[in-house]
Amino acid sequence: MRIGLVVDSACDLPADFLRAHAITLLPISVRSDLVSFEDRRDPDATLRFFREQLGDRAHHAESEPLGVAQVHELFLRELVTRYDAVIVLTITASRSKIYENTLKASFSILKDYRPIRRAAGYDTPFQLRVIDSQTLFAGQVPGAWEAVRMIGSGASAAQIRERMEFLAPQSYGYFLPRDLYYLRARAQKRGDRSVGWFSATLGSALDIKPVVRGWRKTTEPVGKVRGFEHGAEVLFTHAAERVRAGLLVPVVGLSYGGELDVMRALPGYQDLCNTCDEHGVQLIESVMSMTAMVNVGAEGLTVGFACVEYEARF
Repeated sequence: MRIGLVVDSACDLPADFLRAHAITLLPISVRSDLVSFEDRRDPDATLRFFREQLGDRAHHAESEPLGVAQVHELFLRELVTRYDAVIVLTITASRSKIYENTLKASFSILKDYRPIRRAAGYDTPFQLRVIDSQTLFAGQVPGAWEAVRMIGSGASAAQIRERMEFLAPQSYGYFLPRDLYYLRARAQKRGDRSVGWFSATLGSALDIKPVVRGWRKTTEPVGKVRGFEHGAEVLFTHAAERVRAGLLVPVVGLSYGGELDVMRALPGYQDLCNTCDEHGVQLIESVMSMTAMVNVGAEGLTVGFACVEYEARF
């Protein structure tokens, strides 16, 4: 059986990984005033658009996922003949309509695919499963990596779906903003009051940053750190601790809202690399998606891994 994987562009996988494993992307458009950008995981284009077109207005931007009709068209045009089964892994449904739109489209896709497959010489059924990752950004990486591994090992679509549904509530995505005022302005626009005026003012005065966790469909602050560089070291150290404790998938995802060499120079990064090497864990690094940058802010950091439930302490 030919099995394909589909992710949305909020999943912080590098473009070369997507190409190497033939992963189909559901692009997300970002719009602000009269300018728009379709995120197809091109890091240079993403950074250029953010810096030159959005800049200080980025917190006003709106992300726009593919609509139901667009998803339907994409599948019938490209996927129902290329594959016999497709697994779609999306950003958490609590932060985007990608899951909802794709799930709605799946009903009409499964109704309309037969004549298209028949014309292409395929008489077997087409299978489609849409799974909410329950996390976001780098937190989506472990599930996608595991799906790729299972497809390569010859697992069935049912086995992959079961594994993805198991991993979703065990997938953790953490992010650390560099600019708390930006995060507050963005949160206000979304109606999210988790970062108030007082905490934004106090945080900026004392250089205190929140550590925000995306887990089990909830995005919330779970700790505070003093200074971005110290916060990055705390997150890297935390990820290294989880690696030593044992991960459900041997991969850690990292993404940064800027040049990756800047992230690699942050304190704690090399120690995380060494820990991953010692434990046979792959470190996957990517420039942040446009959706992530719009929500976290420029030069923010996200970290993702999958492990058994634990109590986070920062």
